[in-house]
Amino acid sequence: MTFKSILDEIENNLNKILDDLSISDVKFSVEPAKPGFGDVSSNVSFLLAKQLKKSPKEISEMLSEKYSQCVSTLVSKSESHPSGYLNFYADWPKLNQLILSESNLPEFGDVDIGKNSTIVVEHTSVNPNKALHIGHIRNIIIGDTISRILQKANYKVNVLNYVDDSGLQVADIIVGFKHFGYPIEPPQGKKFDHYCGDDVYVKTTEKYEQDSSLEEIRKNVLKELEDGTSETAQFADKITRRVLSNQLETCWNLAVSYDCLNFESQIIRSGLWDGIFEKLKEMNLVEFENDGKNAGCWVIRGEGKEEDKVIVRSNGTATYIAKDIPYAAWKLGLLDDPFHYEKYEKEQPNSRVLWQTILNDGASESQNFSGDKVITVIDSRQARLQKIITSLMGKFKSIPDAYVHLGYESVTLSSDTAKILGLETDGKQAQMSGRKGLYVNADSVYDLLKEKTTEETKKRHPEMDDSEIEKISHSVSVATLRYEMIKQDLDKIIAFDLTKSLSLEGDTAPYIQYTHARASRILEKSGRTPSIDVDFSLLKEQSEIDLVKMIGLFNLQVRDAANNLSPKVISRYCHDLAVTFNSFYEKSKVLDLGDEKLENSRLCLVNSFKITIEKALNLLGISAPDKM
Repeated sequence: MTFKSILDEIENNLNKILDDLSISDVKFSVEPAKPGFGDVSSNVSFLLAKQLKKSPKEISEMLSEKYSQCVSTLVSKSESHPSGYLNFYADWPKLNQLILSESNLPEFGDVDIGKNSTIVVEHTSVNPNKALHIGHIRNIIIGDTISRILQKANYKVNVLNYVDDSGLQVADIIVGFKHFGYPIEPPQGKKFDHYCGDDVYVKTTEKYEQDSSLEEIRKNVLKELEDGTSETAQFADKITRRVLSNQLETCWNLAVSYDCLNFESQIIRSGLWDGIFEKLKEMNLVEFENDGKNAGCWVIRGEGKEEDKVIVRSNGTATYIAKDIPYAAWKLGLLDDPFHYEKYEKEQPNSRVLWQTILNDGASESQNFSGDKVITVIDSRQARLQKIITSLMGKFKSIPDAYVHLGYESVTLSSDTAKILGLETDGKQAQMSGRKGLYVNADSVYDLLKEKTTEETKKRHPEMDDSEIEKISHSVSVATLRYEMIKQDLDKIIAFDLTKSLSLEGDTAPYIQYTHARASRILEKSGRTPSIDVDFSLLKEQSEIDLVKMIGLFNLQVRDAANNLSPKVISRYCHDLAVTFNSFYEKSKVLDLGDEKLENSRLCLVNSFKITIEKALNLLGISAPDKM
């Protein structure tokens, strides 16, 4: 339970005091204290002021006196603060032992929010017509990090990747290959997904702008894609599968993996829409328009000043939202599963089994990738569509929060980074556009990060062999990309800067990784195996107490991150933990003290930090090298 143990003890004792005073239903807080307010602080006095007709300070003095009569295991004393807060001081020898001992357990940091219920996290969902760019990476890293946090919070997580293999962007590259004669094979040394995005897609869309009559070809191709038996659809399947394979290689390189690939083309042909459309009509969630601009269409009424949303056109064809509604219902297990499943042809690097949907029952296996709750990671520009789907799923499931849209803002490139990568932006941040070819693919950013990291590692460690340098450079490059995508609030636009992100100072992944390496060096230099059989009362310096407390907050941070679906909570915790360790390192010598007992106690603390930062970084999908 770590630091939560003292919070629970205080909360229980305060509730007993309030019961004795015949006071009930007071929702007070008990939280780790800010500097100057002890170790734990409560606002209970402020909430009682009106009822007891006394000042918060008078109430906190009375409560402090009563608290001194309570049975306390982890609290050494309570006191009233002049402001009215009720403050508590920990019995640190006992709390040191509790926190540092528990930090060595495999389940350290686990919280039971999910109660082993199943939750679906859908992320990535990029059109298979181009390479992943740096903007897509934010979606992917948010989704992967949320999945890791929810697993730590005792959810069974099914991670899905929706492959939009039948939309306009796929139609565009098929037009390029079949009607404009672009060769199937890319130039020597160029990945197929880069070739499709940089050359075929961009140049084909340029031709539409030059000759509007080509739009008819595009429409015909799009129609043929929806007919799974057509030669065009079969050709498109080969192309999109090849692009998808390259996209997955990029994801796997960034330590991202999935449980199942779902294909839009199969959703269209599965018959899921017919069933959900009848259900929408039965529940009066759609209406038929007899006149006006939407005459002959089925619509979902807009709320307030929002326009009505057409879901079936007057010619009987369904709009794109008609693909998303049945897929959402399928994820929640509200429809019979029309799919069969087979293992994807390539194995993921972490050996996690990756399944894919199929419509024929060949040598397939039975699987269930639905969940009690669904989180779909899609950028904020899709908020209106996601709001409609969220509302519909809440009505189908009779649970308002069964379907959650986790939105986020876009990624831009700083002007300096844009210049490094060959984009001229007149000193402004670069907004990306796949259609115009104004984007930087994720592989290029990774390669550049790795090149810079390799140079720096060779300077610092000329004795290292190439394989060790390769391992460190990969770890730091992946960490940098991932950390920069999640350290900001989701509703903030990211301006990605290559140079700043690689700094060993400030709020960066290399700074945190370097701190872990520093702890590893101390343990290696000691020549001892750290033990929890030490004298915990010797850890009494403020820098030691601060580090123990920060370690003890790990499970509270996991709880907060899971409840709020906020990866930033864990990234901030990793940074704060690293800062606290570096402060301890500067103020508290660990080795060559001439006092073996104190050395062993501090080595125990260093090892607990190392274990904790590794676990926390793992939630971010970041590894912790022993050398940097």
